[in-house]
Amino acid sequence: MLDVARLLCGDLKASEVLRHGRNGGSMPRELLRFGQIKKPVVVWNVSRRCNLHCLHCYTESKDRPYPNELSHSEAEDLIGQLSDFGVPVLLLSGGEPLYRSDTLELASYASGKGLRVVLSTNGTLISAEVARDIKKAGVSYVGVSLDGLGQVHDRFRGVKGTFQKSLAAIGHCREAGVKVGLRFTLTRYNYHQVEDIFQLVEERGIDRVCFYHLVYAGRAKNRDRVALAPAETRQLVDLIFQKTQDLYHRGLEKEVLTVDNHADAPYLHMRLLKEDPVRAEEVYKLLQWNGGNNSGIAIGCVDERGDVHPDQFWRGYSLGNVRDRSFGDIWMDTSDPLMAGLKDRKPLLEGRCSGCRFLDICNGNFRVRAEAAVGRVWASDPGCYLTDQEITAASPTEVAP
Repeated sequence: MLDVARLLCGDLKASEVLRHGRNGGSMPRELLRFGQIKKPVVVWNVSRRCNLHCLHCYTESKDRPYPNELSHSEAEDLIGQLSDFGVPVLLLSGGEPLYRSDTLELASYASGKGLRVVLSTNGTLISAEVARDIKKAGVSYVGVSLDGLGQVHDRFRGVKGTFQKSLAAIGHCREAGVKVGLRFTLTRYNYHQVEDIFQLVEERGIDRVCFYHLVYAGRAKNRDRVALAPAETRQLVDLIFQKTQDLYHRGLEKEVLTVDNHADAPYLHMRLLKEDPVRAEEVYKLLQWNGGNNSGIAIGCVDERGDVHPDQFWRGYSLGNVRDRSFGDIWMDTSDPLMAGLKDRKPLLEGRCSGCRFLDICNGNFRVRAEAAVGRVWASDPGCYLTDQEITAASPTEVAP
């Protein structure tokens, strides 16, 4: 996750991180990604069932019951495990998490255990009353998926009328005093509406927008059908950077983030080299502290059955089940070759990734994308849009976009 607004526009400084200490104990939540102690943010798919049928769904969810989901008592036990292990953030996802009847009760339980609880939802089940219940449950942030305007979103999500319901959900959350933001996945179906999304964010007073790069998993595993070409991705990232700077220069405080493509970090750095070399050096230090892709390190997943995965996109690979062993024991067990490799992956990387000078701020990007594309976990990530010249130049000042 790249905080484009704060990094690109000069609001976040290394001194701010150092002032709080990098051991994580006293750091504000928004700075935890720069800390030395990295307990994982955990994505928990509380249910696989969903009322929509999205083209890019990594869980390939449908509107039907799924067997063997964690019971309420098992879910509370999981929350206790996560709290005991020191997990800083629990992200409730699905399927559609609000399809599960006790999700907000579990959110309240997790909040009471000291976890920061975040909800990732399609928004269609959030009425004004549900938004107030979300607030009461102690949910600190709600991310509503909105992958285009009007019919573009409806076609992407597979159900007519979804756009209006999702947009209304954002309004309900704002009225209830819940911090809410918009989640937009960049694909060939909606890339032409990125500017429209910025306009919507401005017109509706939405404080946060996250642009997600596509990960080749679930229904998006056939990437040729959904994914953008690297050159197209690069153009969109340029546009996101440009629109973010425009908001900043007009005094509009918006959180703008990009997610799931760690090539964004060196690309932002190269842009700053051209615009503000002094700031570029400061940002590079922050990006080094963040470390790039953290699958299996500072991001993990527990699915609806209790299986633990290195991240939410790696559903086909289980590290163990929380019904049998605690999450902490599973997470720290490096006898699993994939887990050991993810925690120290640089010597294993192949192709372009192996010789890239930006490994300290990218960490090889998404291994799931590489595996989906060529069947090898440590191959180059095909989602990287940096040129061969950019990743091999002797110094960062030699090449700027």
